[in-house]
Amino acid sequence: MDASPRPTWRSRTWLAAGGMLALLVVLLSFLGLDGPQSLAVVLTAAGIIAVGVLGWATVRSQRQRRAYERRLTEWAADRAAQQERLRIARELHDLASHGLGLITMRAAAVAPLEGVAGEAERRRALGDIEEAGRSAMAELRRMLTVLREPGDEVPLHPPARLSDVPGIVAAAEAFGVRASLRTEEMGEVPLAVQAAACAAIREALANVGRHAGPVPASVAFERDGNAIRVIVADDGPARGWQSQHGAGHGLRGMRERVGALGGTLIAEHVGAGFRVEARVPFEAGA
Repeated sequence: MDASPRPTWRSRTWLAAGGMLALLVVLLSFLGLDGPQSLAVVLTAAGIIAVGVLGWATVRSQRQRRAYERRLTEWAADRAAQQERLRIARELHDLASHGLGLITMRAAAVAPLEGVAGEAERRRALGDIEEAGRSAMAELRRMLTVLREPGDEVPLHPPARLSDVPGIVAAAEAFGVRASLRTEEMGEVPLAVQAAACAAIREALANVGRHAGPVPASVAFERDGNAIRVIVADDGPARGWQSQHGAGHGLRGMRERVGALGGTLIAEHVGAGFRVEARVPFEAGA
């Protein structure tokens, strides 16, 4: 979403006033004065004109300043509204990607199975689908409650922390993704950076399940100077797996979230697999 540029303060009023006064001085230099009386009259007239010019410049400048402040206020309100729309769009994407996406992938994974084992797996899949559907509906109700109620902004989720990463990795098994986790001691990490790292891991694992299917994957987060580096990778899609297309905004949303904190995100094919690497500096989240 492209934001309108910030209004700038541009006024040529005082430049015009200076030009008028300079022109007045030039005109006075060409006047022929016969005596002190004429000089007094001319100087009085020149003073009145100069005061008028300065008064006009002051009033006009103040009006322009008020108009600029109104434009700036409108711009700030529009920018805040855009940021709020982006926040809601990310929440909606998470809801669709991790709830409805699970339902689609679980159904697709068990559809070709046959025999007794296939029937047992289908029953388990139905249980997973029911649980995911109930969770998605509950989250949608919470979202609608927040949108309808006035007042201060209420977060739809508590901010995720690095301590939640093992649970995020374990939850990916519902997509059929068997992910290994490698971590290291991070020390103090700003909460906003932790939330961005968790969001990147969650979305990257969802993309593995969607596009590669039930395959192994690796998840790592490590300290990189005064930043956190997150890496999620897989070796390629399962045999015969048909990619399940989502809304198409997963990588874009990750890039926006990481970029908002001054970080970078690289998403690329590596051989038959796919690799997502996000780096977020600590300073931006402080």
